[in-house]
Amino acid sequence: MLKEANETMEHPENDEQYRGLKVNRGVTDVPTVNPYFIKIPPHRSYSTSDFVEGILHGNIAILSQAVTLVESAREEHQVQAQKIIEKCLPHTGQSVRIGITGVPGAGKSTSIDAFGMYLLKKGHKLAVLAIDPSSERSKGSILGDKTRMEALSREKNAFIRPSPTAGSLGGVARKTRETIILCEAAGFDTVFVETVGVGQSETAVHSMVDFFLLIQLAGTGDELQGIKRGIMEMADGIVINKADGDNIDRANLAASHFRNALHLFPPADSGWAPEVITYSGYYNLGIKEIWDMIDKYVAFTKANGYFEHKRNEQSRYWMYESIHHMLQNAFYHHPEMERLLPVMEQKVLHNEISSFVAARQLIDRFLS
Repeated sequence: MLKEANETMEHPENDEQYRGLKVNRGVTDVPTVNPYFIKIPPHRSYSTSDFVEGILHGNIAILSQAVTLVESAREEHQVQAQKIIEKCLPHTGQSVRIGITGVPGAGKSTSIDAFGMYLLKKGHKLAVLAIDPSSERSKGSILGDKTRMEALSREKNAFIRPSPTAGSLGGVARKTRETIILCEAAGFDTVFVETVGVGQSETAVHSMVDFFLLIQLAGTGDELQGIKRGIMEMADGIVINKADGDNIDRANLAASHFRNALHLFPPADSGWAPEVITYSGYYNLGIKEIWDMIDKYVAFTKANGYFEHKRNEQSRYWMYESIHHMLQNAFYHHPEMERLLPVMEQKVLHNEISSFVAARQLIDRFLS
């Protein structure tokens, strides 16, 4: 009734005695809450069997929560994550794992976007695990890779997960390997692992992928300068990005330089001779040729037995890496070590004892 009265009531200022003054009728109050807002149910905790069932059925939301458990530093989360991984393990191993690296600005994220869309059109399911460097000061990460993969981020058959290094490259690499297992169990037949750039992360990523792709640019001076020999030796394929427009000749010249350089390296254990291809990630030129190369590599290494041999060696490597990680955690979180470490540190700082003797005494005390 009040509403109807308000709508029919005229403003007194509109009376004839106030000529030249007119007040329009107001509008009804707009609700402060969006009428299309849907209340999200509170976060529920899943049991291990719920996680495993959801992952095996390809539930992306549950997969994401499982990855969060893997990345968590809390002890109870780690215990549950390992149980999930153990139950998912029999359903893994059917994907092709590809490591992608390159100097900053080489177009890794743009290339992954183009590569991924090509694979999705061929009926594949793709998981992208991007390792993002954390700030040494704030310990934070931008985690912006997903924003540069505009096309992939809208696809239901693509799963993009950036992970911060959080100051521990070895730790995030180990968790990335465990995330690969979960993604394979969820039905993703292709897994990309993007590294932070040319540096120590390449060795860790190389130890968890089947094919290692190095992305380079042309026209930036000496194409081979700043490229470590070890990374060139790890590469199963080298691609020169931005081979379009006026840059095509420079890209072809850079490709010939890399081919000549590869001849100087000893043959790879796989027996595969790395190829060098030019392409344009922005214009989607040469994408098919890159995937023909990768398919040829997978077929070649599976035929000579190297594919399975490499995965077995990687499993062995990560067993020992996990032992090192667990021993380190056990040492630093032991109550006696937490008490003794500051004491020994002060002795070292005051030149009462050498660093090596202090470490030896701490280890002996820990083992006893």
